[in-house]
Amino acid sequence: MKPSDARVVVIGGAAGAWGDSSFAAPQLLDSGRCDYIFFEALAEVTMGILTRAREKDASLGYATDVIGMIGRDLARFVEQRVRVVTNAGGVNPKAAAEALRTIADRAGVSTRIAWVEGDDLMGRIDEIGALGIAEVSDGSSLVAEPLSFNAYLGARPIAAALDAGADVVITGRCVDSALALGPLIHEFGWAPHDLDGLSQGSLVGHLLECGPQSTGGLLTDWEDVPSWEALGYPLAECRADGSFVLTKAEGTGGLVDVRTASEQLLYEIGDPAAYPLPDVTCDWRHVGLSQVGPDRVEVQGAVGRPPPSTLKACAQVVDGYKLTALVFIGGRDAAKKAERFGDAFIRRAQSLLDREGLAGLRDVDIELLGAESTYGPHARTRDTREVVAKVALHHDSRVALAAVVRELGSFGLVVSGLTAGGRGLPKPTPLVRLQSYLIPRDRFQPEIYVDGEPIPYEEPAPVVSAAPQPESERCNDPFTVTDPIELPLIAIAHARSGDKGADANIGVRARHRDFLPLLRDQLSASAVADWFSHRIEGPVQRYELPGIDALNFVLRDALGGGGIASLRFDPQGKAYAQQLLDMPMQVPSAWLAHPALAQVPEVEEARQRHTNTKRGQTPFQKG
Repeated sequence: MKPSDARVVVIGGAAGAWGDSSFAAPQLLDSGRCDYIFFEALAEVTMGILTRAREKDASLGYATDVIGMIGRDLARFVEQRVRVVTNAGGVNPKAAAEALRTIADRAGVSTRIAWVEGDDLMGRIDEIGALGIAEVSDGSSLVAEPLSFNAYLGARPIAAALDAGADVVITGRCVDSALALGPLIHEFGWAPHDLDGLSQGSLVGHLLECGPQSTGGLLTDWEDVPSWEALGYPLAECRADGSFVLTKAEGTGGLVDVRTASEQLLYEIGDPAAYPLPDVTCDWRHVGLSQVGPDRVEVQGAVGRPPPSTLKACAQVVDGYKLTALVFIGGRDAAKKAERFGDAFIRRAQSLLDREGLAGLRDVDIELLGAESTYGPHARTRDTREVVAKVALHHDSRVALAAVVRELGSFGLVVSGLTAGGRGLPKPTPLVRLQSYLIPRDRFQPEIYVDGEPIPYEEPAPVVSAAPQPESERCNDPFTVTDPIELPLIAIAHARSGDKGADANIGVRARHRDFLPLLRDQLSASAVADWFSHRIEGPVQRYELPGIDALNFVLRDALGGGGIASLRFDPQGKAYAQQLLDMPMQVPSAWLAHPALAQVPEVEEARQRHTNTKRGQTPFQKG
């Protein structure tokens, strides 16, 4: 690392997923501040979609709309000397680069385009399988014919392409944070042993990789966020010592504060002391976030340790077919009618399969949207007069599901208030399971091409050091509450949830440091497991991030398989944090005067009840 380098390198995050807003890149370019803009385009589900596209047409297999957005603004990127990095290459980065080259040539724009290969393992199934690797969660062997099989590469191939003069770098599968770390390695010359810098640079990518999620998107306190329609996309002002300021373009909507930054820091992580990436193992427990101005949060304190000796690779495997049907049911006792409909439909489906001599359904999932069935015992709206019944089915045969779903329409003649809204019958689609493996990193040698010409590249030797001594586990002293009142968790904390394969995570941050001891005491792993016992099948683990006064919970086997393998309406646990925030907490009544207590209806009601009690009145008496 070169801490004497006083330069500030500005990186903008223009896409948090395939399908993000077309307004993002022009907004960042209009700011005139960026040295780099990156587009993150790949989710685990996306890889299977792109693989199927390449099977139909060898010139496809990349995120076409992202490449199109880059091409649309290519002249502006060149004019402003903004370099672009994206993983929109998917399973065919060469084709993506060639498509962008065609756009550039037609527009008369001179630019150097690089692509990175080496993550796609589809042609190496036998070789990798011979290593005897086992699936991370269930120990099974590598399947012979996955739909896709890609490893997560790191940031150094991106840095090497930039070193070679590329203006645009297109990769296949790499860790999302590498899209920012690659440019920072190139700019600041961070070596493999500059582990703290690499951890900080990875945190830049982590905070930017989901686009507006760090500038007000998904914020628990969403009413504090101005202008969703013109939400600002994130910028990071990065320094050679690894510290950076998270911000956004002036004049844009959204919000950047410690809440938005901390929720994104917590998003989709596991153990914050050991977040493994190809270039570094990150320890983010003691990261500090400081509000240093309007829409400006300084981030520092990440620690790095040597990276793992393996790279993660994910195979997508077709496991039969699934079908999801949605029907609206209105009127009195809508939830009860919907429950009876779901039961009757499944019984009829099984009768049909028996009649035709077909195997039974492998799995069924019924949710009543509007009746809060996903809340299980915590539901409050069982008396609603309208619900959407979601019925999802899993079977080995597409034909069997197509036969079953034909029976759906007949229930419109049976159940009062039922309609499918003129949407027609849903069609079966492949059910794709994600399987993860750890492969020795010496099995990978990324290849880099700039304007079609290969450039020399060798992966650096990994850094080896003694394993760090773990910090002693914090003793959670009981937090005694005198004169307690009951408030929902949202009054004293905010939260964000996400997914990691079949697991979910929920990061919970105290609204004030005063509240953290109570959270440690009452919000235990077992309490969270009990709250979600109707949804999860595995254990819950709790981790601490004292730097931001937060707890992170990892819920194992919590998503019904996760991704497109799940039959649930929320297969990624996006609503889990919102559900947890309704958990009742026993809070000291003295906290009703605390300035950091969230303004939720329950707090105002509690204040009124407490005031009446102090006056010698019951909540039902009038003064």
